[in-house]
Formats: sequence, C-alpha cells, structure tokens
Amino acid sequence: METFFIWWHYIWHAMLGYVFYYPLFMSTLWMIGAIFFYYKSEKRYVEQSIPELRENESWAGVSILIPCYNEGENAIETITYALDVIYPEFEVIAINDGSKDDTLDILLSLAKDNPRLKVVNLAQNQGKALALQAGSLVAKHEFLVCIDGDALIDPYCLYWMAKHFIRYPEVAAVTGNPRIRNRTSLLGKIQVGEFSSIVGMIKRAQRSFGRLFTVSGVITGFRKSAVHEVGYWSPDMLTEDIDITWKLQRNGWDVRFEPKSLVWILMPETIKGLWKQRLRWAMGGAQVMFKNFKVLFLYKQTHLWGLMIELLLSMVWAYTMVLVILVWIFGLLFPIGYLAPSESPILPDQGSVILIGACLVQFGVSKWLDGHYDEGLGKNYFWMIWYPFAFWFLNLFTAVAALPKVLFGKKGRARWVSPDRGVHQQSTKSKKG
Repeated sequence: METFFIWWHYIWHAMLGYVFYYPLFMSTLWMIGAIFFYYKSEKRYVEQSIPELRENESWAGVSILIPCYNEGENAIETITYALDVIYPEFEVIAINDGSKDDTLDILLSLAKDNPRLKVVNLAQNQGKALALQAGSLVAKHEFLVCIDGDALIDPYCLYWMAKHFIRYPEVAAVTGNPRIRNRTSLLGKIQVGEFSSIVGMIKRAQRSFGRLFTVSGVITGFRKSAVHEVGYWSPDMLTEDIDITWKLQRNGWDVRFEPKSLVWILMPETIKGLWKQRLRWAMGGAQVMFKNFKVLFLYKQTHLWGLMIELLLSMVWAYTMVLVILVWIFGLLFPIGYLAPSESPILPDQGSVILIGACLVQFGVSKWLDGHYDEGLGKNYFWMIWYPFAFWFLNLFTAVAALPKVLFGKKGRARWVSPDRGVHQQSTKSKKG
C-alpha cells in the first residue's frame, strides 16, 4: 500500500503540473505567434481601406453565398449589407434551406429589386453543407465568400479576401475576422474578448506556424475549383468548416487568415444556447480528430502533425482536469491518506493567480491587435477576468461530453438547428472602413 501511495503522489503532481503548465504554454505560444504574424503580415496593411494590386493583377468577380434556415428576423439586414459591399464585380446568392418561417418570401421580395441577388430554394432542409454546395454550383464566379444568415459583412471585406486568391494560386481558402455584435449581457461582453484573445489570436499564431485548424464558418472565402477537387463540404460533419479546412490542407492547398476581412455576428447569450453551440463545436472537433488521426502516420502529411498533436493534447487536458477535480472532491469527502490531496485545482492559489495573470496579458495583447478594427474592446477588458471561471469550465465539460457522443451517438446528416442569437443589436461599426 505504501508503494501505491508513493506512486499516487507522483501521478497526482504530474496531473496538476499538466493541468497548470499546458494552458500556460499554449497561451505563451499563441501570443508569440500572433505578434509575429502582426509584424510580418498585418502591420503594413492596418491603415489601408483597400489593398493594392500589382501591375499584372486585376480584381476578379466574387460570389457571396448566404445559406439561410429560419432567418426571417435577420435576412433583410444581412442581405442588405451583402448587396452594399464595395467591390467591382460581385453577386449575392441566398440559399433558402427548407425554412419553416417567412425566409423564402423575404428573399424573393428582395430579389425583385436587386438584380445582383439570386435565390436558390431547397424544398426540404438539407443542412448547411449541401446548402453551400447548391449555392456554389450556381455561382458564376471562381471565388466564393460564404457568410451566415445573420452576419453583417464589412464593406471592404471582399477586397481583402480576393487579394489572396488573385496573388497566390495555391490558396484555397481565406478565413475572416468575426466580431461580436451583441454586447449587452455579461456573456456577450466576455465573448467579445474571447473572439479576440482566443479565436483571432489562435488563427494568427497557427498561421505563423504554418496551418490553420479551422476556418470560421461565419466568414470564409473559397476557391471554387479547390472545393470541387476535395468533394465540397461534408454533409455528415457537425462542423463543416473544420472538416473542409482539413480536407483542403490534406490535399496540399493553403488556407489563410485575413484579419481585415471583418463580419459582425450574433452569439448566444444564454447558458443553454452557449452550451449547445460549444458542444457542437467540440463534437465537430472530435469528429475531425477521428477522421484525420491517420495523418500522424503519413510522412507526406507532416505539415498537419502539429495541429493533430495540439488537438490530442487539448482532449487529454480536458479529461485530466475533470479527473483532478473529481479526485479532489473525493478526497474532501473521504480523507484517506494520499487520496486526500491538499492542493485545490479550482480554488485561488499561487498557480491560479499566475494563470489568470497570463490570461489578462493575453487579453491585453489581443486588444492591441484587434483594436485596430473593432472599437470598444477596451471597455470589455474588465469583464474578461471572468473568462477563466466561466468559459474554461464550459469548454472543458463540452469537450469531455463530446467524445462519447461522437463515439456512441447516432450517425447521419448534420442538419440545421436554430441557435440562440442573444440580444439583437444594430451592427457595431468597424474602426477602419
């Protein structure tokens, strides 16, 4: 028994070390990568409204695809913003995916007065993946920009995406920079900082190190021929954006991040809506992990090893954290020798103070980066102290719940679920443009 206690002592401290040092290491890595990206690829364009093309380049046409399911409340605003973008040649294609509300009537009414707007109607709900494929098949342009049915696209967004496709023929996708519109509740304010300090920072860092884990489903540009080559979006994946990113990169295509391609989105502002959203994201990540796990054994796919290892380590971290919490609670209830560890994994101590400090530094760096495009980020800085307590545990438990759901859940086509969109507000104007 004494040998067991000795081994348990080492195991417990190893788990605590992993729970503490892994997020600290990743936070540091993200900040270094994001700062490097800013100085290498972003800084010189910050003050420009429209990118400049080279002498032998010209702007090519773009098709904006907007899949809609029960978007009657948002369709007019979203379509209007899309039709008002500033770009030489573009069309807007709205795909009604079997909506049960008045979405189709609204789209048809808008199309009567807007020759740039096409409406594709799917009689039955097919899911976002097939809705995007339907829109791409009728698009007349090679470059596609896909946004959600509640998203408000920035006027100059197309220029910044098209630049990558025109200049670099190896680029298959360019993901944009989503900004949160609803900022009245605590959850909304926290998510404003999250999309800067987590989403935007990770994409900058991953791009610095070579590859992106995922494009943003709410705003991404695609080269149509590349999407056709990999078989379009997968209808059986819960997160078609993660899946298409891996399909393109496994096929040798390049995927990029463009911070000046802005879009304004609505996010959940209830615990229930947030749980459903993050659980779907976590399940989609787990699906992609199982589907692409074999890349670790393919020498021609070494460019994706880092992403897969990070995904695996994050999954292990989530389960380790839950195990640590359960053991700690068990030790409090049943104090039996080394099974009653004194260190708390959740109550404030020196380690948690360091982690919270690292979070605030990360939020400060992200505010500096995305503050170029999004006014008012500093106002949300105070609320970000709640992020580790609220969203870390939310993402932690959704990651743990996602794995068994993917392994043992029902398989089939991923269909639309109307999300919680929070408190509807008018769009927040970007700082540049």
